[in-house]
Amino acid sequence: MNIYKYFTRPEQLDGYENRFRIPSLAYEAAQNGEITWKQAEPYIMKDPELAYLYAFGNLNHRWPEAEPYIMKNPWWAYWYAHDILKRRWPEAEPYIMKNPWWNQYRSRFNL
Repeated sequence: MNIYKYFTRPEQLDGYENRFRIPSLAYEAAQNGEITWKQAEPYIMKDPELAYLYAFGNLNHRWPEAEPYIMKNPWWAYWYAHDILKRRWPEAEPYIMKNPWWNQYRSRFNL
């Protein structure tokens, strides 16, 4: 939630200058053109969902720098492998296998 948008003078609030360190605020700021996507990347990559969305929707290819963050979340690791890598992701499988729901879908990657 971006609390800064509810104030007429958000620059007077504590933490305003560091607001882009919050992944969701960095993603939103990049979408709105406040900052560039390159400036937002170091913060976006720390959130598995936003990292996946950025790789899938903006980069349209693999984002190796964000993979250590993405692979630790079974849901986003599965979708990253499915939509971006389009193959099995052996490095992420130990994390995916910890979740029974996603473990059953590993067999879909019989490439």
